[in-house]
Amino acid sequence: MRRLLVRAIAALLLSTTSLMPPAVLAQGTSGSMSLRGSMPMSCAIAVQDLGVTWNLNTGESSKTVGSVTESCNAASGYSISLASANGGKLRSGSNEISYTVDYDSNAGSLTSQMVVQRANAQFGKKSDLKVTVPISSQHVAGDYADTITVTIAAR
Repeated sequence: MRRLLVRAIAALLLSTTSLMPPAVLAQGTSGSMSLRGSMPMSCAIAVQDLGVTWNLNTGESSKTVGSVTESCNAASGYSISLASANGGKLRSGSNEISYTVDYDSNAGSLTSQMVVQRANAQFGKKSDLKVTVPISSQHVAGDYADTITVTIAAR
């Protein structure tokens, strides 16, 4: 009788383990799971124009005209480009006054596009744009203007 009871219990155990899902059967002392994710490339700038107007007789030296906040998650870095609509000149009709810029210690004329390279990703980096207009009392009267466009691009 005892032998019959042992066989019945063994048969019952074998029948219940064959009904269990394979994951329950594949037990061990450790296991692992893979985690995966993806981050899309994102570059953006916010430009703040301070609305500066100069008295061109007295000129200006390194006057802050605006600021740019840069954010780009490109692992290989990104570039900031500055371009002048008038080739680095304030214009009033056909009259021109040249100026220079300084952006984050990169100085020069905007007769051609200025490119500032960033070596890695940065978030919320703020840089001022400064402009220098030479002193002269010999400018032709008029309202002078130019537009500087700032662009960000991943490298």
